[in-house]
Amino acid sequence: MKSKTAPWIFTANCPSIIGTVDVVTRYMAEAGNYVDEIHSFDDRESGRFFIRIEFLPQDTDFNEDVFKAEFAERAAEFSMEWSLTAPNHKPKVAIMVSKYDHCLNDLLYRFRTGQLNIDVTVIISNHPDLEDLAKWHGIPYYHLPITAETKLEQEAQVRDLIEKYDTELVVLARYMQVLSPSMCEYLDGRAINIHHSLLPGFKGARPYHQAWEKGVKMVGATAHYVNNDLDEGPIISQGIQVVNHAHYAEDLIAKGQDIERVTLFNAVKCHVEKRVFLNGKRTVVFGG
Repeated sequence: MKSKTAPWIFTANCPSIIGTVDVVTRYMAEAGNYVDEIHSFDDRESGRFFIRIEFLPQDTDFNEDVFKAEFAERAAEFSMEWSLTAPNHKPKVAIMVSKYDHCLNDLLYRFRTGQLNIDVTVIISNHPDLEDLAKWHGIPYYHLPITAETKLEQEAQVRDLIEKYDTELVVLARYMQVLSPSMCEYLDGRAINIHHSLLPGFKGARPYHQAWEKGVKMVGATAHYVNNDLDEGPIISQGIQVVNHAHYAEDLIAKGQDIERVTLFNAVKCHVEKRVFLNGKRTVVFGG
């Protein structure tokens, strides 16, 4: 049975060579750390190995600094990139949003009820519409209008807020603006976006209405890391639902929004639980 005690989380990746699993699990055993959950994957295409472990120290005097110093010596032999996350760590999250509130509402609810182990420290928007929702949760809300002429200036203000609130993760919860290449580079690996996944693809205004006119038979959503390729960053999570001729455009919108909020939640949860590894243009995601 899985322990109810909050575990430490160890993650690592390195070139695929013999001994990668052993060097981690052997150290855990020798240090007296009980492995509660373990996932690993060896990608033969990229030639990289990935591992995630949840563990419970059996020694009540567990020392994080000692762990890091001792394991660093063993990791060096494998050119291993690794991290250790404490059970009480709550990543500081900034949420960016425009006018649609379904994803923001869902994230704030899950934050408030403890379903997401995060600390939402700031909400940033290019519209004033959702300020009351932020105030109800006691979260600072910044309205930063944007035009084509002021885009770079507005993004500089966003960066200042990200730095001010020591942000570890930025969530674009239906933020309806295309980020500049420099902003995408700044947020590389630490910003998650959500968008619809309609087949075939419908871009531009009123995508669900376009989809209804074409008689689509499924709607979905994709959550991915932000990069400079519009809506084409490394995918973390996807959701899908079958529809039919009886579903009108407004029905597709409602179903699509439901899928968007759940898909975004899943992606954020996987990220903050250190279940996601960037692997080139793809990701390795270990299930919970």
